[in-house]
Amino acid sequence: MSSGRAQGIFDGLPIPADKAYLKEGLSRIDESWAASRFDSLPHVVHILTSKDREGEVQFLKEQSDLVEDVVDEVVHVYHHGFNKAIQNYSQILRLFSESAESISILKVDMANAKKFLGSRNKQLHQLWYRSLTLRHVLTLLDQIESVSKVPARIEKLIADKQFYAAVQLQVQSMLVLEREGLQVVGALQDIRSELAKLRGVLFYKVLEDLHSHLYNKGEFSSASLSISEMEDQVLNATAIDNSVNSSQPLSRRTRLVKIENHFGGSLSADGSYRPGSIDDVSSFEGHDDDSVEIAENAVSDGAFPSARVHADGNIKKVSRQMPTWLSSAMPDEFLESMKKSDAPLYVKYSRTLVECLCMLGKVAAAGAVLCQRLRPTIHEIIISKVKVLAVQKSSRSGLDLVTKKDNSDIYDSSGILDGLQVLKPKSKNNSSFSATQLVVSPVSPIMTPKGAAQSAAGEFLNSILDYIICILENHIIVGELLESKLSQQADNVLTPKAASSDTVWGADSESSQTGGFNVGFSLTVIQSECQQLICEILRATPEAATSDAAVQTSRLGKKNPAKEKRDGSEGLSFAFRFTDAAASMPKRASQGWQRGTSAQQEGYGTSAVLPDQGIYLAASVYRPVVQFSDKVASMLHQKYSQLVNDGLLAFIEKFLKDHFLPAMFVDYRKSIQQAISSPAAFRPRANGSVYKPLVENGRPVLQGLLASNMLAKEVLGWAHLMPKYANELVEFVQTFLERTYERCRTSYTEAVLEKQSYMLIGRSDVEGLMRVHPSNAYLRKSHDQSPNSFPDAETVEVELEISELLLGLRPIKQEHLIRDDHKLILLASLSDSLEYLADSVESVGDIFGTSFSKTADKNLNNQAHRHTRSTSAVPPSFTSLAEEYRRLAIDCLKVLRLEMQLETIFHLQEMTNREYLEDQDAEEPDDFIISLATQIMRRDEELAPFVSELKRNYIFGGISSIAANASIKALAEIRSINLLGVQQICRNSIALEQALAAIPSINSEAVQQRLDRVRTYYELLNLPFEALLAFIQEHEYLFTQKEYSSLLKVNVPGREIPADADKRISGISSH
Repeated sequence: MSSGRAQGIFDGLPIPADKAYLKEGLSRIDESWAASRFDSLPHVVHILTSKDREGEVQFLKEQSDLVEDVVDEVVHVYHHGFNKAIQNYSQILRLFSESAESISILKVDMANAKKFLGSRNKQLHQLWYRSLTLRHVLTLLDQIESVSKVPARIEKLIADKQFYAAVQLQVQSMLVLEREGLQVVGALQDIRSELAKLRGVLFYKVLEDLHSHLYNKGEFSSASLSISEMEDQVLNATAIDNSVNSSQPLSRRTRLVKIENHFGGSLSADGSYRPGSIDDVSSFEGHDDDSVEIAENAVSDGAFPSARVHADGNIKKVSRQMPTWLSSAMPDEFLESMKKSDAPLYVKYSRTLVECLCMLGKVAAAGAVLCQRLRPTIHEIIISKVKVLAVQKSSRSGLDLVTKKDNSDIYDSSGILDGLQVLKPKSKNNSSFSATQLVVSPVSPIMTPKGAAQSAAGEFLNSILDYIICILENHIIVGELLESKLSQQADNVLTPKAASSDTVWGADSESSQTGGFNVGFSLTVIQSECQQLICEILRATPEAATSDAAVQTSRLGKKNPAKEKRDGSEGLSFAFRFTDAAASMPKRASQGWQRGTSAQQEGYGTSAVLPDQGIYLAASVYRPVVQFSDKVASMLHQKYSQLVNDGLLAFIEKFLKDHFLPAMFVDYRKSIQQAISSPAAFRPRANGSVYKPLVENGRPVLQGLLASNMLAKEVLGWAHLMPKYANELVEFVQTFLERTYERCRTSYTEAVLEKQSYMLIGRSDVEGLMRVHPSNAYLRKSHDQSPNSFPDAETVEVELEISELLLGLRPIKQEHLIRDDHKLILLASLSDSLEYLADSVESVGDIFGTSFSKTADKNLNNQAHRHTRSTSAVPPSFTSLAEEYRRLAIDCLKVLRLEMQLETIFHLQEMTNREYLEDQDAEEPDDFIISLATQIMRRDEELAPFVSELKRNYIFGGISSIAANASIKALAEIRSINLLGVQQICRNSIALEQALAAIPSINSEAVQQRLDRVRTYYELLNLPFEALLAFIQEHEYLFTQKEYSSLLKVNVPGREIPADADKRISGISSH
């Protein structure tokens, strides 16, 4: 038995708490007793088959008593309610009976009324018709009275700048006057004429406001309202409450024809029209309206140019309240769409003005006037911006800009150098370096890639083009709105129902056109005006824009460019063609708006802003133009891509390729040629007696190489400004760096031609020995590293081989040596200058490659950009050129090292074939030692300003080893020597040691170690044979066996040598 089922059925029974046992008893009753279709058979069968029948019957009686007790309790509780229900049913029955009697009486009365009314039918119909006539007359009188007050109301609305409400009122009033019954009212002719005049007034007021709004001069333009103002002045709701509007609707009889709203949709990317138009252009958070979409992707792709993306990348949140300029307008579909729109404030205002023109049917006339005013207005705006920038420039008292007049004696109007002037050494290093830049570069300092004129031109053009972008954006918004209206009109004409209701568009035949005003026309004219501005900045002449590039290059290579012509009869041939609207302007357009667009226009006055003008500013113009074209392309639909491609960017790229680059190549080719062929180009200049590692501090770099380095950096600076042409510029830099290398090679060859040192470095054996010598590492070390000059066994062996090779060249002739100190100085200066240029080429190449690789990565990450810049990493040619420079620099140092070694051998070879039998103790070294020491000190002093200490150590570091080995080898060729002769040779070595120790870069201890060996060797001649033999036994490896044997062969007066001396010494060596 399920107690849960019983509790569910009997749970609501009103059983008192003191009889809770009744509930418990009910819970024990089987649920089958409460079934809707009770079947007693199972229970009877159960009792009959039970063993205890009486017990089962007794159990059923107890349950029956329990149920009866429960019923008694329920009846007791609901007794009063049952009685009340019976009374209510009785009363209802009585009321139904009385209603039936009343209805019978009402039927009789209605039958009587029908009979009476039928007898007066004609009189009632006449009275009803008269009432309708009188009501219609009263309505017409009300309308006439209302229309008579319309002109004054329209004038007030115009004064309050409620143009949409005024246009609404004018259009509706004209429709009222065209209604049947009012057309023949003569008193309304004056009002009709006044409304027609007000239509023209409204047209010019709206047109003037639209014109100001297009150029960001209006009250609600994007430039007039800051972001905070757009939030504070986002317009309040209309004064008419929505509840009042809904409770007092216009009468259907007097309601005017509803004006269709054509702005309930948006312009899609393909130019079609879809619902939810301008609402889709901005991101709006926290709205429940499903029609609002976030169109960030669409904005970024340029599908919705009317949405302005702010600097933080987000679209400004705009309130959905009714703008104040629509507060007096009557509710219609346009107002509803404006209220729901999330478009920026200036876009809403543009929509309102375009809607007003559409309602007036003046789209074509307005478009024609806007077309006519476009070019002169853009021209005036640019002039005004230039004047503002000129005032700002003049107010900067702390900024001293260099003008082109400062260098008028060196530069022409285009910054092209007539000739390279020979520099005179300056007392101040900085002034000398700046003077080098002045006379070498084909442009003035302010016109260089990092000059003041370039930065000023870039900033100036950026500011102008940024403002032009805002203006173009407004034109795009208005142009696309007009295209949308025209497309909707065409669709409505094809729909009969729509054609019958579109009464406003049929009011003017001009509505089928826009008067020539569209996005393409605006873009073309604006770009052409920007092109004129750029031409003034570049001082581009008609000749420069139309002549063949080859002819132009030849002309620029021979003479200065012609002065700019501003007679209006000639001009640059534009990369795109345009037609002024004046040619197709309707003749009935207002003469007050007409200005001679074909009349001669004055210049823009850019000379007041820019420090200089000329063709070299084309480089700084390029990047702003590319950015401008990218922005324009992102704002426009794909169908206008050809206009953008053939526009301003195409012009500047053509100008750069056909005119600027050829002219620049001619100028820089001439400059580099003059720089490296000048007599002063390879004339060493010493700034003090100490070498300075920095050019700024006076490093004596040859002027030709310094000029080449500066010109290379300048050309790479142009490549940075014009990344698209980087490859051509890099190739050009490579070309004139190679020419510089050839000139350096020629100068080097002239200095060493037919000299023995030059021939020796070409020999593979000499080259190999010099390469393995430890000093060769100094050639690759930086200036601040000190060499390790202490010779080890390997170094001694290499030095011995070199000495043997060089000593084998004796006798050394004087004509085979470089005796001209100027040539030695030139080689030293050329080596240092080549190293400087190699380091500069590598560093500039690294910076150049890093900068352009970043640009390449940026282009790869932004595939949506329409313009792809051609980039270039560090060219391998730069690395190879740097290596060539370094190899030549090393060759110069090797020649100098060999030259000093050969000079040492040349002087020391006088020791041979002579007798050192001195009869008195001399106080001075030999003349050839004095000459050699003097020459070493003089050359060290002369070379000190041109090479670092490290390189000086390399140049003079081979003298001591050569001198020591030559002195020891000379003993074999000396016929006789006495004690005083030995002292003389020792004095010679001391003098040579002192001369070498005076060189700061040479380690005096290493020199002393080598020359002490000479003195030790010659002092062995003073020893008796037995003492010499003992020394050899103790120092067997100090000298070679041949050198020990030479000690025995020389004739020393008073010394006795046994006959078997050689055998005894050989025996010691063999052990």
